[in-house]
Amino acid sequence: MKPSLTVSFLAGVSLAGPAFAECAPQALAMQGVTIAAAEALPAGEDSPLPHCRVSGQINARTGVDGMPYAIDFELRLPDDWNGRFVHQFNGGNDGEVKPALGPLLSGNAADTALSRGYAVVSSNAGHDGGTFTDFGLAGGARFGFDPAARAAYGYTAVRDLNPVAEALTRDYYGKDIAYSYGIGGSNGGRHAMVAAARYPEMFDGLLVGYPGFNLPRAALQHALDVQAFRSVSDNLSTAFSRDNLTFVAGKVLEACDGLDGLRDGIIADSDACQSAFDPAALTCAAGQNTECLSEAQTAALVTIHAGPKGKDGDALYSDWAWDRGIASGNWRFWKLESPIPPWGNKPIIAVMGASSLAQVFTTPPTDVQGSPEALETFLMDFDIAMEADKIFATTAEFPESAMEVMTPPGVDDPELAEFRDAGGKMLILHGQSDPVFSVRDTQAWYDALDANNGGNAEAFALFYRNPGMPHGAGGPSTDDYDLLSPLVAWVESGAAPGTIVAGVTEGNAEGRAALGDVTRKLCPYPSVARYQGGDETSAESFACE
Repeated sequence: MKPSLTVSFLAGVSLAGPAFAECAPQALAMQGVTIAAAEALPAGEDSPLPHCRVSGQINARTGVDGMPYAIDFELRLPDDWNGRFVHQFNGGNDGEVKPALGPLLSGNAADTALSRGYAVVSSNAGHDGGTFTDFGLAGGARFGFDPAARAAYGYTAVRDLNPVAEALTRDYYGKDIAYSYGIGGSNGGRHAMVAAARYPEMFDGLLVGYPGFNLPRAALQHALDVQAFRSVSDNLSTAFSRDNLTFVAGKVLEACDGLDGLRDGIIADSDACQSAFDPAALTCAAGQNTECLSEAQTAALVTIHAGPKGKDGDALYSDWAWDRGIASGNWRFWKLESPIPPWGNKPIIAVMGASSLAQVFTTPPTDVQGSPEALETFLMDFDIAMEADKIFATTAEFPESAMEVMTPPGVDDPELAEFRDAGGKMLILHGQSDPVFSVRDTQAWYDALDANNGGNAEAFALFYRNPGMPHGAGGPSTDDYDLLSPLVAWVESGAAPGTIVAGVTEGNAEGRAALGDVTRKLCPYPSVARYQGGDETSAESFACE
């Protein structure tokens, strides 16, 4: 376990105290912390084992917008504690306290850090999204009008809460924490990468899933997507039918599936695929009107896969991998349509994405209306080439740009020397079909990290790509894997992870339909799982090369 941090910013908060055995608010009292509730929960449907659930709050204040802000948190302390601690980093815009169960980023939802005996903390990252009831669908990102709330969402909530949660844990059990871990996917993966750069001694190990570490840049992609799709149809949901995207996935598979030695529905050699696949193969030939795309549809897909460009044609974010998961329900939900009537059945990027770009990821924030139509219009009207600089802009009221607040320091030239030298370890998993954060961006980040560490980033950070996986576990991919155990073995025993065997959960209907009941190897980048002969359903027939 790394030495405890000195936390001078926690004025008045005691980080030491007597051992507690009682699960009650008065027993957990700590100066500077409001304990709203503490209750002992038996094992049950929503409780994998007996534990004490604590609800609390720190840093209550009134923002410059006159709204109440605080870091609300939940801490779960198992009766049979394994001596370890997990900070659960949540996704989206945060804004609510997700149950502190410690999801482990796989398709097996029952396997959590709490179920393994870890103490787990979760928070709202400094704002309550439900407070902004007068702003419709834009309310979840309205906190962006308060500079301190932006900063809390970006990095200070983790900085301020983690020492408090660890202190409560130590005091409750009357002993030190052996090892501390941070776990999160999407925005939660961003939180983990920010922690590695800003607080290199805070966590012994970080488990990072499909990270939005370049959030403001990725938000520009939302505008590009909507503008490209609307060039095909006035209705996002009809720009591409499900059959259209199934056809696209099939053509990508036709070009790329065998590049790893076996046609099995898995594009393991993604890098080779980007060269092998020609989008022109998607377009209808003269006289053809089925099993093909219109020229406008092909052009839209080429545009979004190239990523947003600046006024000089320079890349503003990243390109994207062609992969079979483009036909997944998750890809469609994010990019084209949702089943949610209050959203006008708009996709996530046109609702949450639009409100976040307007109010959190650009400076100064834009007062956008909260109807589905107004949010989509904001993205349609956003001039990417001319307005992209707003993600780097500052004002007197907002002295830090969105990029400074949201991304890990040194994001374009990462080394993580302090995290490395403190003995920290990091595992990163990203799906090749992620529709929200490009796996190619994470890959480029890792390449830079590796170069800045003399080609030896693998000594403390490993990156895994999962073919077919969209934003989070599921889709036409393997989703049954254990990432925490190899991370723990690396941190605590020095046993560096190698290949990770992954299967398909029974609940992953798309994965079962696409792949069947198979196992495959997830390989440390840049190696690729290549077929060696033998049982085509078994991971043992593949080698990472």
